[in-house]
Amino acid sequence: MNVVARTHQLVLRSRLGNYDPAVLDSLLWGRRELFEFWAHAASIVPTSDYPIHEATLMRGYPKRHQKLRDWVAANATLRRQIFAELRKRGPLRARDFSGRAAVPWSSTGWTEGMEVTRMLDYLWMCGSIAVVGREGQSRVWDLSERWLPEQRAARPRLSVREAVSLAAERSLRGLGIATKRHISQHFVRGRYPGLETALRGLVRAGRFVKAEIIGDDEPWPGRWYLHADDVPLLETLRRGTWEPRTTLLSPFDNLIADRARTEQLFRFRFRIEIYVPKAKREYGYYVLPILHGDTLIGRVDPAFDRQERRLVVNAVHAEPGQGPQTGRAVLKALEELGTFLGAQSIDLAGPVPSVWRKALA
Repeated sequence: MNVVARTHQLVLRSRLGNYDPAVLDSLLWGRRELFEFWAHAASIVPTSDYPIHEATLMRGYPKRHQKLRDWVAANATLRRQIFAELRKRGPLRARDFSGRAAVPWSSTGWTEGMEVTRMLDYLWMCGSIAVVGREGQSRVWDLSERWLPEQRAARPRLSVREAVSLAAERSLRGLGIATKRHISQHFVRGRYPGLETALRGLVRAGRFVKAEIIGDDEPWPGRWYLHADDVPLLETLRRGTWEPRTTLLSPFDNLIADRARTEQLFRFRFRIEIYVPKAKREYGYYVLPILHGDTLIGRVDPAFDRQERRLVVNAVHAEPGQGPQTGRAVLKALEELGTFLGAQSIDLAGPVPSVWRKALA
């Protein structure tokens, strides 16, 4: 999805501000400190976390899906051909492989009839092959043992129990404060066997601290956790030394990926409307929520015209209760996005809320 920019570029920009995408490419394709894999979804993850993904998905993936396992077994020749061509020819795109499936892949989804792609995805999930580059939207594949040799050969491997504890720590650091359900839906979503036991162990070890959220003079239900390394941040907030900023989030950002949590913590209802018919969309095709400090104050529906170098803003929406003072912050966030994209102009082509109209004029 590249309506404005690639999702991973927007996610990083929202946290760091404008940066040189070439640095990210270097970390991913040059230094290989990052790699593409399936976390909560198709993601770019630190290579240092490879053992977590190996233990929670790669190692057990062949056992997870009986239909897929049977199909792979029936197409063993295609599987062998893919490995043989990678060894002989080096990195390849899906369309470069010459092998064909003996048994077609049947699906009601987008993979219907895409046997080579389905086999490549299976081998990727198993950790046998890796994404080693991109040509446009096409992934370039090679053998993992060639691309990440140290990670593939690492011994001893993590046990599933160890990996779940580490994954829970990564999840909570990303979330800030969370319940068990929130943790299970973040980072390696749905891959936390024995999470309850892991949480007890992390509390005993002093890695997790039990927390409480008070709202309307009543504690929120559930058991909440805060990572011990983040406790000092609370004092920073109390001293008022934290400097909030305004930024635009990717619609696929991890901060809002758990819709129920987003509504609970931010009182902000967000749904992606890409697949909603145009006449039925409430906010727009590719909507970026506006994060102002610790509050989601609205959303914009932009598109980047690469040929004319224009950032076209199809609509701006403000959440209830917003005043004119946040309008200039929204304008600055749009200008910063335009600079990042290399836009030569920003065109407000659609409706703007009256409360921000003066600031955005």
